Amino acid sequence: MAIGLDDIKLNYVTIAEAKKMSGLRMVLGAYAIPGPWREACKGVYYVKGLQYTPVRSGNVGTSDLAIGMDNTQSELIEWTGQASAPVVIWNDERPRSIWIDQLNLAERLNPTPSLIPVGVDERARMFGLANELLGESGLVWVKRLLMVDGPLKTLSAADPQRAFFVFLGEKYGYTPAKAEAAARRIQAIIESLALQLKAQQTRGSRYLIGEQLSALDIYWAACCAILDPMPEARCPMAEGFRGIYGNTDPGIAQALVPALRAHRDFIYDTHLELPIVF
Repeated sequence: MAIGLDDIKLNYVTIAEAKKMSGLRMVLGAYAIPGPWREACKGVYYVKGLQYTPVRSGNVGTSDLAIGMDNTQSELIEWTGQASAPVVIWNDERPRSIWIDQLNLAERLNPTPSLIPVGVDERARMFGLANELLGESGLVWVKRLLMVDGPLKTLSAADPQRAFFVFLGEKYGYTPAKAEAAARRIQAIIESLALQLKAQQTRGSRYLIGEQLSALDIYWAACCAILDPMPEARCPMAEGFRGIYGNTDPGIAQALVPALRAHRDFIYDTHLELPIVF
């Protein structure tokens, strides 16, 4: 299905318009897809109560499976030095396109509530697990290989959708061997997170680190979407992407225990915006 302006609930401005503004701006793309980096950044700034101007990048109105194939990123590259969203821009400071920089900026702009633990051990554990989710070669990074693995193995050369997955495969350096390694890596990351959650629950805490909400809780809630998207009423995403945002790997399915899904739901119900706004 095509995604039009009526499907976009945020009041986006263009990059050209945003460059003339001051204050807080967030480049998010313009599509109804719960990209984990995007939703993680949005979640942090929502909890912080930081108001921002959403900025659109990419072509609105293209078909679901053409997203990412447009060449409209030159303005974004010129402004931010790279072509991916999300990017956070505060006044005339350098653009922040990396999750940890976006978190640190949010902490500076509004220190309360703090989403980074005070204690060094808890802080180190939070950032370590967060990097396993959002960092280079982390869960979200390598899950992209699995998103193209199935379609490239099943779509015929004549299928018009195949070109999109060929494009993504080349972009992400896909090979069948790398996809297999990605599945095992994701499984190990999820298992580690499940152990952390179980240990916290044994201590009587509802959160992944310490006794209160941290960025890690938000990051897990956002990252779970790329393995198990929430239902339409909570996550009205583009249906053409719901399948590849799910999971078919049995090892990952086994690791993704009900407690992790329940924690995702608890964080959204208690701290984040529902339904997800695109």
